[in-house]
Amino acid sequence: MRLFRHFDEAPDAIKGGAVAIGNFDGVHRGHRAVMERARDEARKRNAPWGVMTFEPHPRTVLAAASKPFRLTPLRVKARLIEEMGADFALMQHFDRGFAAIGATEFVDRALLGGLGAAVTVTGQDFVFGKDRQGDSELLSNLAEARGFKAVFVDPVLTPDGMAYSSSLVRDALVAGRLDDVARQLGRPWEIDGHVRKGQARGRQLGYPTANVGMGELIHPAAGVYAVRAEIEGAGGWRPGVGYIGPRPTFGGGEVELEVHIFDFAGDLYAKHLRVALIEYLRPDQNFADIAALVAQMDRDAEKARRLLAATNDQDQEADS
Repeated sequence: MRLFRHFDEAPDAIKGGAVAIGNFDGVHRGHRAVMERARDEARKRNAPWGVMTFEPHPRTVLAAASKPFRLTPLRVKARLIEEMGADFALMQHFDRGFAAIGATEFVDRALLGGLGAAVTVTGQDFVFGKDRQGDSELLSNLAEARGFKAVFVDPVLTPDGMAYSSSLVRDALVAGRLDDVARQLGRPWEIDGHVRKGQARGRQLGYPTANVGMGELIHPAAGVYAVRAEIEGAGGWRPGVGYIGPRPTFGGGEVELEVHIFDFAGDLYAKHLRVALIEYLRPDQNFADIAALVAQMDRDAEKARRLLAATNDQDQEADS
């Protein structure tokens, strides 16, 4: 997959194709429907297809969000798009200068002049250009006038009739409803990052952990999770137990992810780690002493082992 950061950098090889456009934070089932339609439109034309999204997320530039809300940072979003088979991804650098481009200018300069799009694919509620002046009606009119095809994908609905949305994913994560998260995304939600130095408290307690910063990611419900972790270069997912929170028993601090991978003794410092949250085991709590904390950690680990073994068996049966 070709990856670039500004529409002016688009190579000729990707022009004349289909482009799915949107923020796509989370790359949930609704987002995937838009991308799949772009893929299908490109195949009809034997042309390339790809995705135009915006980094950093416009909300961080225009609204100065007071707390982390991102579901998929650039690296993760790019990986998910590539897994869908896209030929290219434009992670358009978004700043106030780009935000000042008018709606018609955005179409002429970015979509046509830069990407050379023959087909654009968006959701029905897509808005674009300075002060969100552009909408589906304007894009449709410009497509007719400029000679490209504009496709609008209806919202994809959950079995209970609600549209898949990034907001619903965020709400479910904050509430610890991981089943709802997985249904929205079509996969478990992951935290992705490099392992950094911690204070080695877990090792002292008999549970060595890999510490991964949350960065701009939304903070899920604080507490303990059954997880699966993939270590860069090691191959395969490994079961484990994770904690997200400020560690109140030790006086609090920055919220981060601490992962204990079962039956693993290697050095993970500076390794890249993907951690999938499988089930929320319990909320965060403050323990009276270290002995009480360790006893609870033992129970958490045993529960996570049983649960992950059972879900692994279910996955194998589904694949057979």
